[in-house]
Amino acid sequence: MSESIDAAKISIIIPAINEAENIKKAIATTQANLNIEVIVVDGGSSDDTVAIAQSLNVKVISSSPGRAVQMNAGAVAASGEILLFLHADTRLPTGFDDMIRTALQQPRSVAGAFKLRIDASLLSLRWVEWGVNVRSHFYQMPYGDQAIFLTKEVFQQIGSFPELPIMEDFELMRRLKRIGRIVIIPTPVVTSARRWLQKGVLKTTLLNQLVIIAYLFGVSPEQIRSWYRREKFKRL
Repeated sequence: MSESIDAAKISIIIPAINEAENIKKAIATTQANLNIEVIVVDGGSSDDTVAIAQSLNVKVISSSPGRAVQMNAGAVAASGEILLFLHADTRLPTGFDDMIRTALQQPRSVAGAFKLRIDASLLSLRWVEWGVNVRSHFYQMPYGDQAIFLTKEVFQQIGSFPELPIMEDFELMRRLKRIGRIVIIPTPVVTSARRWLQKGVLKTTLLNQLVIIAYLFGVSPEQIRSWYRREKFKRL
């Protein structure tokens, strides 16, 4: 098993819609490594996302929009034994490939993710990082912006990403925790601060917690998504 993991190919799956400003940087952090493939799954971009990705000599496929749908489409197209799901606004650390292969050889390990760093200097974001990293380490609940990885075999075993409009990474982690351990690599990925800066750090953090509570209390993912997009959030 360890020998096969040591030599395992990593398929990096990047779901994207209108990510022309970010896609080149995300792909650039993967390029110095051997035995990987990069698959950009476009959900219907109207900007130059597809052209930029194609110019960087990576595989580009199209799917219906929706992060879970796109990531599942990428997994089907992947030829690697290990799947790494990377958001277009997240950048991988140097040596990520060896870190992933090592993590998946740890006892009872079924999946993993990276520690999180947010690309902005606000002190409030250091508190967000601290909270995310405590949650990830102690509760084994990393989210998608931490670059989730697992073997293709385990991904198929748990039934892929549930095709929900929101909370797909949360539900995937719940399924994985039932069958084994989720390893958190202490070297961080760096993710964009844009979603915290758009709505404000405190508001975004509170909204994220309300979303989780609503989901656990059985509110439908469609309703949660409408709140999250502020279509009906004032009624919450």
